[in-house]
Amino acid sequence: MKTVSVLYSLNICMLIAACNSSTKKETNQPMNNSSNINKELAVIDSLLQDMPFTEAVAKELDAAYYKGIGQVPPPFLAAGEDSLQVDRSIREEKIAINIAGFYALECGIDYLCEQSNSTPVEWLEMIISKKVSDSVILLLNRFANATWKAGQPFRGLERIKRPNFIGSSSLPDDEVQKDYRQIIGAATKLKASLKPGTKEDQLQQIRTLLQDKGFAYQMASHIDSSYYANEKKTVPPFISKEEVTAVKKKSFKEEKIAINVAGFYAVECALNYLVTIRKQQPSFILQSITDNSLSKADKLLFARFANATWKAGQPFRSLDRITRDTFTPFYFLTEAGIEKDWVQVKAAAAKLQTALK
Repeated sequence: MKTVSVLYSLNICMLIAACNSSTKKETNQPMNNSSNINKELAVIDSLLQDMPFTEAVAKELDAAYYKGIGQVPPPFLAAGEDSLQVDRSIREEKIAINIAGFYALECGIDYLCEQSNSTPVEWLEMIISKKVSDSVILLLNRFANATWKAGQPFRGLERIKRPNFIGSSSLPDDEVQKDYRQIIGAATKLKASLKPGTKEDQLQQIRTLLQDKGFAYQMASHIDSSYYANEKKTVPPFISKEEVTAVKKKSFKEEKIAINVAGFYAVECALNYLVTIRKQQPSFILQSITDNSLSKADKLLFARFANATWKAGQPFRSLDRITRDTFTPFYFLTEAGIEKDWVQVKAAAAKLQTALK
């Protein structure tokens, strides 16, 4: 117990030092009061629920992707795609809905390991035994909220208009706890699936699990049953016999919006996290993204959030997409892979910055 406590203290000190270090690198920080911060957060909350704005962001990020790879952006929708319906597996959608907490945990753990000498298993043990600080819980909650948000427009764009589709700092405590219970459920399952080893050994194991469709089903089922258990409700079968092969019609247009708006949700949640811990106005942080004055540490944090929201959308499109080489912990991404995430972050930040003026 003493070893765990010492380890915990060291890890938190490292994490706080990293945050402080990146903050010091930013200059000319305005003296902001809570009123200005709250006004901007309220505007962002309204934008999150604004369907025309969401579509505009999706178009902007789609174009940014093509520009980033040196191509001329095609029209967002081709002729006939505006009303096109596509078949999607109910089974795969149910997996996608429930596995979001795992992708949040995985990206959060990757970041925590990068900030310390601890292994994924050591962090998972601290999370499960409730030995992590409020600052770590805050970070993981923001990742969970980001991956949850990324999945909502895949289920139906109307879902973004619900009262709980707002920034985490505006949510009531019971909603925040729902996010963290997803983290705890995913942590319990992941820890049981990992073997001892070095940090890189364990990250490699996580890489294998991320790309395993069978594990995706098991993880989603575990998180789903954990939800019902926490709500003190009877746990229903995860996938009914009818749902195994059933399909539903989905809007091609809404799916394309969902695919391309993920970077916006990444920026919003990472921004909400930094605003909460630093008490800076969102517009100031957005400015540092668009003028390239953001510290390297913060740039990689935003890129990790973008990676999390991108991951959350893949199984909605097809579970086969998680088997690709790029579906990997951030630790293993190439510079080119990270740059693709950053392109989305910059485009979303610029769009949000303009909306706040």
